[in-house]
Amino acid sequence: TNPPIDPLRENVFMSLHTFLGESTQIHNSLDSDVLQLRLDSPVLSQEEFAKITVGDDTVLKSTTIACTFQATDAEGILHDKLKEIQVQAGSAVQAGSKILILTNKDITSDEAAIPSMLSCGAVHHYLINLGLRKDVSIVVAGGDILETHHHATLLSFGADATFPYLAYEIVTDFINDASKKPAYYYKKAVEKGLYKIISKLGISTISSYKGAQTFEALGIDKEVIDLCFHNTVSRIGGMNFDDLAREQLVKHSAAFDESLSALPDLGNYQWKQYGEYHLFNPETIHLLQFSTARKDYTLFKKFTEKLNGQSEKACTLRSFFDFDENPTGSIDISEVEPIENILKRFATGAMSFGSISYEAHTTLAKAMNRIGGKSNSGEGGEDEIRYSPDENGDNLESAIKQVASGRFGVTINYLLHANEIQIKMAQGAKPGEGGQLPGHKVDDWIAKVRNSTPGVGLISPPPHHDIYSIEDLAQLIFDLKNANPSARISVKLVSKAGVGIIASGVAKAHADHILISGADGGTGASPLSSIRHAGLPWELGLSETHQTLVRNKLRDRVTVQTDGQMRTGRDLAFATLLGAEEWGIATAALVVEGCILMRKCHLNTCPVGIATQDPELRKKFDGKVENVVNYFHFLAQEMREIMAKLGIRTINEMVGRTDLLKLRDGIDHWKWKKVDFDKILFKEKNEEQLPLYKCRDQDHGIDAVIDQKLIKYSALAIQDNIKINSVFPVQSTDRAVGTMLSHHIAKKYGSKGMPDDSLSFRFRGSAGQSFGAFGSKGLTMILEGEANDYIGKGLSGAKLIVVPDRDATIDPGENIIIGNVALYGATSGEVYIKGQGGDRFCVRNSGAYTVIEGIGDNGCEYMTGGRVVILGGVGRNFAAGMSGGVAYIYRPTDAFFATCNKDMVALEKLESDDLHEVRKMIREHFNTTGSLNGLSILSNWEEDSRNFLKVIPHEYKKAMEKKNKINLGSKKIQNTFNT
Repeated sequence: TNPPIDPLRENVFMSLHTFLGESTQIHNSLDSDVLQLRLDSPVLSQEEFAKITVGDDTVLKSTTIACTFQATDAEGILHDKLKEIQVQAGSAVQAGSKILILTNKDITSDEAAIPSMLSCGAVHHYLINLGLRKDVSIVVAGGDILETHHHATLLSFGADATFPYLAYEIVTDFINDASKKPAYYYKKAVEKGLYKIISKLGISTISSYKGAQTFEALGIDKEVIDLCFHNTVSRIGGMNFDDLAREQLVKHSAAFDESLSALPDLGNYQWKQYGEYHLFNPETIHLLQFSTARKDYTLFKKFTEKLNGQSEKACTLRSFFDFDENPTGSIDISEVEPIENILKRFATGAMSFGSISYEAHTTLAKAMNRIGGKSNSGEGGEDEIRYSPDENGDNLESAIKQVASGRFGVTINYLLHANEIQIKMAQGAKPGEGGQLPGHKVDDWIAKVRNSTPGVGLISPPPHHDIYSIEDLAQLIFDLKNANPSARISVKLVSKAGVGIIASGVAKAHADHILISGADGGTGASPLSSIRHAGLPWELGLSETHQTLVRNKLRDRVTVQTDGQMRTGRDLAFATLLGAEEWGIATAALVVEGCILMRKCHLNTCPVGIATQDPELRKKFDGKVENVVNYFHFLAQEMREIMAKLGIRTINEMVGRTDLLKLRDGIDHWKWKKVDFDKILFKEKNEEQLPLYKCRDQDHGIDAVIDQKLIKYSALAIQDNIKINSVFPVQSTDRAVGTMLSHHIAKKYGSKGMPDDSLSFRFRGSAGQSFGAFGSKGLTMILEGEANDYIGKGLSGAKLIVVPDRDATIDPGENIIIGNVALYGATSGEVYIKGQGGDRFCVRNSGAYTVIEGIGDNGCEYMTGGRVVILGGVGRNFAAGMSGGVAYIYRPTDAFFATCNKDMVALEKLESDDLHEVRKMIREHFNTTGSLNGLSILSNWEEDSRNFLKVIPHEYKKAMEKKNKINLGSKKIQNTFNT
């Protein structure tokens, strides 16, 4: 309880609230001597900052500290100035200041700005060490706070609020129209970006994010880390305070150079003639496209020479490396394994149909199938028309089918047509970040492939939403292996500190393949701030993964692949020597198809018809399968030349041979010389006795699953398409029951499956996880007892029925008989549960129809389709992220109205069509389960039908209304024509 406020204090309290305005709130803390100013946002507007700086000193005293240093290159000047600022901050807090304002605004020709990150981090950690940090708030007013990343890092390293004064001035000057409120919209854009960044980590509040230091440093020396970013990971060392001061003075000198009429365009995001050097630039793009189109290997070598000259630019970590001589000497290239063997190790990156056009997607697939490599479907399913060869006999399928957090288009038939199934846990260019396909890009074709609704946006949540603990990941690997026993199961991880331990867990969870994705990749559809500021180079993650797997004696169980803007045979060789035996290439393959890196992918305006769904722009696509094939042949040939020079005959012999790498000569630039590559090039002492590449298969434990009995029993019925039924006992160790059987049904009948109830099985007992996962149409599974988590995962047309055991004395409507995360990613089928379900019921359901008698928290989360009828209680946070489908709630309580997540849905009464649909579903629920709750409602339908509430997403409702108008219009036209 807050302490009482005396009259004088209350007057001060109220006057402050009036003074600061409606966007802020004043709160008493538990300490009666302290007031707190609560902001709606950590990004201060110009008005808010002005009010804070002139506030009543007796109530919320603020102190402004100038964060500049003398513009001289004297040794230690920046370090000493930061120590001085720390002392000033400590003294101000001890003198009663409640707000510290750190600003680098007051620069002159003699005073240069200290980077805001340094001053903020230094003061934050100094006050922590003094025990004073809790007594004061830090506001950073910086001219170098421009992008969302700048705000995010300042908050993560201790700032309570940021004030981007120069950014406000820039946007106001640029737009020069007060009515358009440029500063307001800049602030809103930054806030939206901050939402995205903190949500990646599963963090809900700024107070949890503040000071959490959720970043890794790249190229920063230990002395800077210790003073400003204590305990932050910085694996390769780098620039110290004197180096940072020198870099800052270069900018400072340019700022006061009167001969400059304008600031230079640095070209950080797009190539500029006088900007930052890009490996893909007009010259190298032309050389790559021209050489592959002409099948000219000599011209291709000119392309690679240009890129291999990156050593002078230090664009990548591998640019610091060179090949060392093998003591055994070089060999003739004829002794190196043939090109055909190397081509099998290539894959193209995961780019979905939706992010790129159908033409661009299928061209890559055809090319990879021709060379024996693998193309990747990406997150978004695959149209079944691609399962048949085209008129030229080319295979249109993507060999790698991706299963990502959205579960879009993942059916048993989709999994059946995979050589490799890839679980996307993260993407290098935007790790942890969920994607989103706007509604205007979801046309009829994409909606069909993704089992969604045209015009309705598709949200792919961050992977932390998928509760991917190692145990759950192991279950998903097991499920997918049952869904396609011949497919290799891959897990896509992101390059980050600690990825080696994660990869070890993934190997123990029986993955066959691990991909380490680097930060330099990703399509232009990634947010620009993520392309530049999210993720880390693959060299760091790959080396750590390989070393950790070798150390834990797991390396022989998994194939390791890496990707992230690899373009030449030299890049492939470095990746192999660091531990990868396969390589993924995406951007370079798109460039060969015609991409010119306009960075307009997210706008759907790609001028060469690659990253667009616009029919007119797609006509401009001029990519050739032969060009892509030529490119991969060139890469393999260049790789063989390097192998011959190193005296290596096979790729397997080359994996992990960091002894054949050395730092190149000439690393003497002041920004480079302190970089430490020892951790990347580290080798275990006894490494020669340990396997360095995959040489044995994982034991997935699928030879003795219950489905082997089901398949044997059903073989003739599947062959002759006749009906059978039987009874089997089941126990909790029986996982993914029905999944392998569904694989055999789909193998014979595809996505159409068999007629309803063709194969009917009754099980009695306690079923393990993933009961009925990816169940195919024609399969009916009745469980008498209870089921663990993930029942109906990826359901693909099957019917699942769960009832309590015949001897049970429980009230089904009051007891949980299925676990959490039921119908996760279900695409079609029916499920009837005589009892309650756990949390996260129908997460990402996109087409299944289900009736259940009560659920826990987070029901229908991210649902995109289907129908859900709930005859009992509903937990908290119902319908979060729900963008499609409809849920019907019987007798919703006050608690439901209070906790239902209404951000994306409307709560409505049922119309006649809805009532007809609900009654039909409840009748089927009663027929299949004998539910007394269902019978009671049906028996008293006139009255009880009024007790249902309809939950429907706004966007989905609009799409359905639009569709109904079109159908109605067509009907009227047809009637007129008939008349």
